[in-house]
Amino acid sequence: MSDRPLIKRMRGFTLLEVMVALTVFAVLAAAILSASRYVVQQSGAAEQRLFAAWLADNHLNELRLQRTWVAGQQQQIVHMDRREWRLRQHLREVDVSGLFTVELEVSLADSNQPLYRTTARLQGRHE
Repeated sequence: MSDRPLIKRMRGFTLLEVMVALTVFAVLAAAILSASRYVVQQSGAAEQRLFAAWLADNHLNELRLQRTWVAGQQQQIVHMDRREWRLRQHLREVDVSGLFTVELEVSLADSNQPLYRTTARLQGRHE
């Protein structure tokens, strides 16, 4: 036998193993980025619906504080949260006892798609 020392095999990763690991990491990173973008979009949409519900609730409370109502349709632009909102109201008298139905629809001012709709009853005051 020869007296040459045996060359020990070096431990480590091969180029192929490193490339496979980088590919797996890139695919996972892309999936996480896509999922986080979806969550951010859904969060923004939920925030818009929340503000629309607040606007409708505020408007209903303002209507309840009024002494009298006039049946018909109205539309107004309201500024809230650095945005313009369109609030549509349809008020109609149900019967002669002073009971009214109000239908509210809230959307962004530059959109016709409603973010929130509600219907409520208003009872006239007897003084």
